[in-house]
Amino acid sequence: MKILQDAFARSVRYLETLPERSVQPSTAAIEALAGLDGPLPQEPTPEQEVLERLDAVGSPATLANAGPRYFGFVTGGALPVSLAANWLAGAWDQNAHFVVGSPTAAALENRALAWIREILELPKSWGGGFVTGTTMGNFSGLAAARHHLLGTLGWDVESKGLFGAPEIQVVVGEEAHTTLFQGLALIGFGRDRVTKVPVDDQGRMRSDSLPDLEPPTIVCLQAGNVNTGSFDPIIEIAPRAREQGAWVHVDAAFGLWAKASPSTAHLVKGLEQVDSVATDLHKWLNVPYDAGLALYRDPEIARRALSITAAYLPEGSERQPCDYTPESSRRARGVEVWAALKTLGRSGLADLIGRNCELARRFAAGLDKAGFEIGNEVVLNQVLVSFGSDARTREVIAAVQLEGTCWCGGTTWNGRAWMRISVSSWATGPEDVDRSLRAIIAVATDC
Repeated sequence: MKILQDAFARSVRYLETLPERSVQPSTAAIEALAGLDGPLPQEPTPEQEVLERLDAVGSPATLANAGPRYFGFVTGGALPVSLAANWLAGAWDQNAHFVVGSPTAAALENRALAWIREILELPKSWGGGFVTGTTMGNFSGLAAARHHLLGTLGWDVESKGLFGAPEIQVVVGEEAHTTLFQGLALIGFGRDRVTKVPVDDQGRMRSDSLPDLEPPTIVCLQAGNVNTGSFDPIIEIAPRAREQGAWVHVDAAFGLWAKASPSTAHLVKGLEQVDSVATDLHKWLNVPYDAGLALYRDPEIARRALSITAAYLPEGSERQPCDYTPESSRRARGVEVWAALKTLGRSGLADLIGRNCELARRFAAGLDKAGFEIGNEVVLNQVLVSFGSDARTREVIAAVQLEGTCWCGGTTWNGRAWMRISVSSWATGPEDVDRSLRAIIAVATDC
């Protein structure tokens, strides 16, 4: 097992160098990736040689998104304990599809789900399944909605498909995320056959513009706008929609975790009134990729929509993990989720979320003081900043990335270009924000 010990040593060395390395890999490092190309070898290659090559060429060309100064794409780093649990789960090599396939994976998944319900203050009757991310979480919630709504009309969609099925109205906000539309396309509803509700200046769906909801209807809300961090008013819309017979789904890729902190929990008020929720775990919970979650008010609806049947599959009353996701064979994602939650506890998770939000406000205050325009109400962990014209803003973004102290992405919001700063990592501290501020302001001054 010498190869595994070597891999561990190289991994630790990589992580220990992250705080001081350039977040953006150099052009030379990226160009060197060509050294990993070539034809498939005719003969085996020594495993030590393979690992050395992978580390020597691959590691320098990575973005340091696991470090403390990566602020792109709402990406969190992996908590050390969640990475360690992920390594251990990899060694176990469990297939987390059925209980009989991995009693350990099933037990850890069940407990992690119970803890998440506690954090979100949801009834014990809620259930869920671990998926790759919010895209598949949205797909799963929409599949459950499709099954339920068409079933109430006597249509068995899993047997008959959508050909000739009653039409389902889908209502979304104008600022719905692109992955929600991807889920709508995959589930057969289409990206364009939706009713879009106007939003306010922060991207929040306007509850006073919600149309009449004739059954069958799905209303898709958003908890955490990817640009502003704002939330649709769940508490205002969800009860009204459900009273009219609609299924309410929430795309909460990162915003769901606002519930964990007393300072932001109000943003998710009314969550218990919805029917399904999708979220990422590899974002703000800071576990390794890929990990997401689909939650259901009535998990039995999801099981009927998503479970598979075959003569060799187990039967019984136990919760079978794969019955609540689109996948059968899958890795044991619940292991690192359990480890992260066990290590953080309720107070540690609240501190992580609250601290990231405070650091986002620190970013906004520093950039505002320097004379740059802040484009959003900083209600969560997202900051939009403009450096003047769209061209200059894009120039600053590119120059900041190239300079390497930190990494911030760009976006378009309300027809203008903005730098988007997402503070999502357990590793980020005030000193990282201050160091990044100095670099951003210096670069913007020179542009």
